[in-house]
Amino acid sequence: MQGQMDWSELFFSAAGRAPRGPSLIAAALLLALAVAYEAIVGPTLHWLTGWFVYPALFFCGCCVLSKRLHDRGRSGWWAALILFAVVAVWPRPDSFFDFLFALVLVWAGVELGAMPGETGANRYGPNPLRTAVAV
Repeated sequence: MQGQMDWSELFFSAAGRAPRGPSLIAAALLLALAVAYEAIVGPTLHWLTGWFVYPALFFCGCCVLSKRLHDRGRSGWWAALILFAVVAVWPRPDSFFDFLFALVLVWAGVELGAMPGETGANRYGPNPLRTAVAV
C-alpha cells in the first residue's frame, strides 16, 4: 500500500498498516452497509441472510481495524474487543455493561480516528503515508 490505497487489500487482508483517512472511510462504509442491510431486509429474511451478511461484514471490519491498529503500533487482536463492543451496544446501549462497552468505543474512536499513525516503520511495516523513495 505504498503511495496508493489498494481497497481490496484494506478490506480483505489484516497484514500491514493503513492510514487514518482510508480506514475511516472504510469503517463508515461498513457501518453504512450494516445499517442499510438492517433497514432493507425484513424480519422474515433477516434470520436467513444474516448468517451470510454479518460474517462478511465482520471479516472486513477485522481487517480494516487490524490495519489501523497496526499503524498505531498496536496488535490487531484489539479489533476483537472493539467489534465485541460494537455488537454489545448495537442498536442502542441498555445496561451498565453497555456503558463500559461504549467507553471502549470512545477509546477506539480517539485512538484510531483522531491520533496519527506512528512515524517511520514499525514491526507491522513501513509508514503507509511515506511515498517510495526513488533510487
